[in-house]
Amino acid sequence: MKKTVLSVIAAVLPALFLLGCGGASAAPAQSIRFALHSIPDSIDPGITSETYASAILNNVFEGLVTYDAANNIIPGHAESWDLSDDGLVYTFHLRKELKWSDGSPLTAEDFRYAWLRVITPSTGSLYADQLLPYVVGAQEFFEGKADTGDVGIQAPDAGTLVVKLKAPTPFFLGLLSTYTFSPVQKAAVEANGDKWTLSAETYVSNGPFKTEKINFNESYELVKNEHYWDAANVKLDRLTFVYIMDTSTALTAFRAGEIDGFWEAPASDLAALRAESDELVTVNSFGTTFHLMNNAEPPFDNPAVRKAFNLAIDRKALIEDVLGTNDKPAYALVAPGYVVDGADVTDGRSSYGMAPGAQPEAARKALAEAGYPDGKGFPSIVYYYSTNDTYKRTVEALAAMLKTNLGIDITLKTADWAVFYADVQAGKYQLGQYGWGGDYLHPMTFLPLLVTKGVNNYSNYSNPKYDALVAKIQTTTDQTEAAKLIREAEDTLMGDYPFFPLFHRSYSYMMRKGTAGYFRTPLNNLYFREAYVTE
Repeated sequence: MKKTVLSVIAAVLPALFLLGCGGASAAPAQSIRFALHSIPDSIDPGITSETYASAILNNVFEGLVTYDAANNIIPGHAESWDLSDDGLVYTFHLRKELKWSDGSPLTAEDFRYAWLRVITPSTGSLYADQLLPYVVGAQEFFEGKADTGDVGIQAPDAGTLVVKLKAPTPFFLGLLSTYTFSPVQKAAVEANGDKWTLSAETYVSNGPFKTEKINFNESYELVKNEHYWDAANVKLDRLTFVYIMDTSTALTAFRAGEIDGFWEAPASDLAALRAESDELVTVNSFGTTFHLMNNAEPPFDNPAVRKAFNLAIDRKALIEDVLGTNDKPAYALVAPGYVVDGADVTDGRSSYGMAPGAQPEAARKALAEAGYPDGKGFPSIVYYYSTNDTYKRTVEALAAMLKTNLGIDITLKTADWAVFYADVQAGKYQLGQYGWGGDYLHPMTFLPLLVTKGVNNYSNYSNPKYDALVAKIQTTTDQTEAAKLIREAEDTLMGDYPFFPLFHRSYSYMMRKGTAGYFRTPLNNLYFREAYVTE
């Protein structure tokens, strides 16, 4: 996705700059044109978990809280909030006279409606699990055992939203920063059903920008939302997201001044850009790129096979020689970046037998234990990835490593993101490119991904001990104790090798000189609400 990740590979990067090369009349003075490389499955904030959707959603919607450029959680549509002494009740006080992009009033009931919609099974939200474990009555409502009045989300008046939690949840404000918790307008949704996001007229939002025109498979044209509560400080007149699927083509367009930025630089150009360009910026990310093994299907239902694949990978060569990035080898799921008592929770973590380089002897031993000595008798394998230059280079390199170190032949398969992602969600794959960028700065943004039957558990992994540990972490208020449980949960998880971690990410992106005020967080959230053009 939070960020499904989706899924992103090492050299993910956005960049922005001025639209002005089409002539003096081509755009207003304050305008940015930004390219994405995959068409999102949805731009409904209550449904999608995609990274490529987030770029749009974080600029047309805003929740109760948001982030600033220093990665601090700050007030959004909530002017302030109170937390009860027992840590169980949040009371949010909304700003005065909030409005939707169509000028109609926006109230606390709109937030309540949106959140209840997320936990309504028929909605099909991919982030329902961001509410279900925490809010009183949410799980029961989801299971059809309670009604809306039993859920701990209430709007006693137009300016107040009260949220009751099952247990103190230290990272709850971080959860609320995700676009999932944005309000949606009931009138727009109910009048248009699942088509409310398909036209500018019905796509009502509440962020710094609103949608002026949707050109399917081509672009989203946004303009400043004059009804946004802080519109006086939004400097851009226009923000356009265009689709250029091939990253090399995007770089060409960038150099020609046809676009003002793009999400990801081609891996093949990173070394040259790093050496020659003063517009390349690299930022560490709270994200992990890992590839999927379908634990529900042979041969990856065998932990020894999964272990062999993990040990056969040369992560150092992938990062340095194939991708040319500054990423760090990964041996587990949780990315570095969350600190408790002055120490990162990942400090001192086991490597689970993995190393920066491949471990071919140990990998072949594990494969032999699984019944496939020297790869003999191993079934045919298809490695599936979404069409993208960086993903292609990564998958090709990994397939070659597995062939060399395990004697396994692998066929590559690619499809556009929408098709690929739908297949992965349906379990129609054996090996698959994937990854996860954190939605909030806490390990719980990662750990639910592998909980039994979790909505984002595309590995189809299941371990009751792991499930119990994750549930315990969710309700542990002592952060030192929680850090110990996080380590225990990862030890349990990685003992089963349910996927193969590759690297903890950084984002390299281009920024045109003369563009300022935008920012991209370690959570891969790209915000333009403060952006402006100086040249």
